[in-house]
Amino acid sequence: MADEANRTAFLEIQSRMIDTTGKIKQVQTQMRSKEAEKKRAFLTMEELKQVPDDTNVYKSIGRMFVLETKATLMNEQENKFKDGEASITALQSSKEYLEKQMAEVETNLRELLQQDPGLARQIMSMNVV
Repeated sequence: MADEANRTAFLEIQSRMIDTTGKIKQVQTQMRSKEAEKKRAFLTMEELKQVPDDTNVYKSIGRMFVLETKATLMNEQENKFKDGEASITALQSSKEYLEKQMAEVETNLRELLQQDPGLARQIMSMNVV
């Protein structure tokens, strides 16, 4: 009876570990994407700073270009940069939370395996497909 309960607990812990690992990878991907967005906005702002104020600048919208003032384009890029920073901060805190969850799951798994060495032997003898 206890053996079956331990097996069920192991499967639940394994499921939580897989789920948490997937979420961490997803957050990391989102962070990389936001970093790239932020970098593009920063580089665009740096290039716009070198352009005189009375120069015609164009904003790309899909396959179309729209004439904009330099100030408008600068404001848009600054907003993208700030939004990117805020998103990265939020994603970082989410990642830290998920990493704490992962550590908790690993601790639970270790405790389970220490309680039931027979379960550990069964797991080690399983064939991984």
